[in-house]
Amino acid sequence: MKLTKEEQQILQGSEGQTKAKIMQTLVEFGDLFGAEEFVKVTAPSHFVTSFGIGLLKPVYRIMDEIISSGLKTPYPFTMDPRPIDYKNVKCGLLNKLIFSKIMYSKQSLYEEQLAKVGLKDKNAFTCTCYLNEVGNIPKKGDILSWAESSAVVFANSVLGARCNRNSGMLDLFGAILGKVPKFGLLTDEGREANWIIELKTTKLPEAQILGSAIGMKVMEDVPYVKGLDKFLGTELTDDVVSYLKDFGAATASNGAVGLYHIENLTPEAKELKEKLINKDAKIYVIDDAELDRVYQSYPVMWKNKDSKPSLCFIGCPHLSYNQLVSWANKIGQQLSQSGNKKVKVRTIMTSAPDVVEKFSKTPEYTKLKSFGVNISSICPLMYTNNPIAGSKPIITNSNKLRTYSKARYYKDDDILKIICGGK
Repeated sequence: MKLTKEEQQILQGSEGQTKAKIMQTLVEFGDLFGAEEFVKVTAPSHFVTSFGIGLLKPVYRIMDEIISSGLKTPYPFTMDPRPIDYKNVKCGLLNKLIFSKIMYSKQSLYEEQLAKVGLKDKNAFTCTCYLNEVGNIPKKGDILSWAESSAVVFANSVLGARCNRNSGMLDLFGAILGKVPKFGLLTDEGREANWIIELKTTKLPEAQILGSAIGMKVMEDVPYVKGLDKFLGTELTDDVVSYLKDFGAATASNGAVGLYHIENLTPEAKELKEKLINKDAKIYVIDDAELDRVYQSYPVMWKNKDSKPSLCFIGCPHLSYNQLVSWANKIGQQLSQSGNKKVKVRTIMTSAPDVVEKFSKTPEYTKLKSFGVNISSICPLMYTNNPIAGSKPIITNSNKLRTYSKARYYKDDDILKIICGGK
């Protein structure tokens, strides 16, 4: 990489040895991917490593060194969700002991460290930091130092910001340095589409399944989706944003997509249209039969495939405000049709703390609670990522959670029937 005089001085220790090591790490990272220079970070960061796993001892040592050196992020940052919430996601004594004494034994220590380095506030733990209620919303063209695959793909695609799919701690280093290596999705050529997705379905596809199909096909490439605007329209309304949030999370977890373009809808596709498409782009046609093939291909990883579900997670990534309202109404209607007053499967809906706070003042919140549904800001993946919880028959409408756990995926309508009717 070609460094400016100021960057060379930082590398040589002009601002302390800790910052020099951060600079050296990012220089080597940039060299690995062929970056020629740094670019300035222009918006607050979002970090992926939100869980105080006891084994991550190097992380806590690095955090202590950063704090003792007096370094902080220039902007307050947000974090991925906490891994535990004993109040709203109750677990057995053995599970609680595993969480508190073994898996997440450093959670309190780590959160104290994060606060000293620049954490936005106690409510800053969510994978959907870009929602209005949370407020970490970069502008088109902003350069970011983010990790968390679903947040990165949303920022790149729906907001038009620029960010690579960073890993944990590199997001923190870029934020503290205020610079990141310029390569990949930070460049114009890196944002060109090398896949054309021709959508030929008879109705709006489930966001999670469409994203899954595209992610598994294109992997880390950039898709340009044609035909989705026929169902979603050409404006980024709240409902459309919620759809794209879930769609993007599936592309990023079932593949490794960091950016997608939706014809006539997402900002760069509206501005540049088919100029975004690489001349050698491949074509993938998705119709009803292809979506069904993808859906039917999902493995059932329960020990007993005929088990009755013991837990349902809805909200990975975290639900938006309008999704919470919508689910409250849909569950009410389905319960009425089933002749039941409460859900028959323990159901947890997850959303950002700030969104939950807003939602808690609505009639729909009272409805959900009366139905026996709990609302939490936990990370479902972190909750299920252990032998005890992971072995239970858990159902979800999240393709991301399905991919990273043994949870069984169902479409929204099927989830409703199961939790409201118990079948």
